Amino acid sequence: MDKDIVIDLLKSIDGSFKDKNSKSKVLKKDIELLKNEKATYKEVNDLAIEVGQNLSQSINEFVTAESLPNEKMYFNISNRLMNHTLKNNYDIVTGYASDVQNQLNQAANLHLKAQVPDFNQEKVKGLVERLTAAENFDDIRWILNEPLVTFTQSIVDDSIQKNVEFQSKVGLKPKITRTVIGKPCDWCKSLAGTYEYSEAPNEVFHRHERCRCIVDYHPGDGRRQDVWSKDWR
Repeated sequence: MDKDIVIDLLKSIDGSFKDKNSKSKVLKKDIELLKNEKATYKEVNDLAIEVGQNLSQSINEFVTAESLPNEKMYFNISNRLMNHTLKNNYDIVTGYASDVQNQLNQAANLHLKAQVPDFNQEKVKGLVERLTAAENFDDIRWILNEPLVTFTQSIVDDSIQKNVEFQSKVGLKPKITRTVIGKPCDWCKSLAGTYEYSEAPNEVFHRHERCRCIVDYHPGDGRRQDVWSKDWR
């Protein structure tokens, strides 16, 4: 019975999600900038927020207390729901981020392939466990709102971190910039700025819920430092 519930839910959610994405002015703008080779990680972040919000809205259209057995989010439903939908978001965001990264590399005269982060299964597991912790779904349904957007934004942060780490290892000097948006908290204010990767604070890639800070990075000018002689070439 639960299996049939999940199949029907996912079919409805996927249809709504695709429809919202196809009508999104934000996504159309981001795709157009990518085609014109003008997209940056700001656009990747904008895309992630839009995709995360579209997913949240689509899930909330169909996942209600009334749609669940005993008005409870059981583990087998939560696990399949979160893994399926968030993996879709991961594929969309990492696909766009890779295209942007390849363009940035080319512009910096770097003959390097974009690096793709792993799907963060631990974060998904945390969401699944929180969804199944409550006796009544309505007590925990807020997890299907902003936390899904934050998760999707974290895919962008993971993409940047993966590429920065890789480029640093091959002798480049990538720089990371974190910019605050709106009315930031003191913690976000303390992280704002531009850093060389080796000097960046550990929390520069972290974010709290409803955080809209933008993490961006610059590959540099394509020069590479020899790890032995320390000469630039």
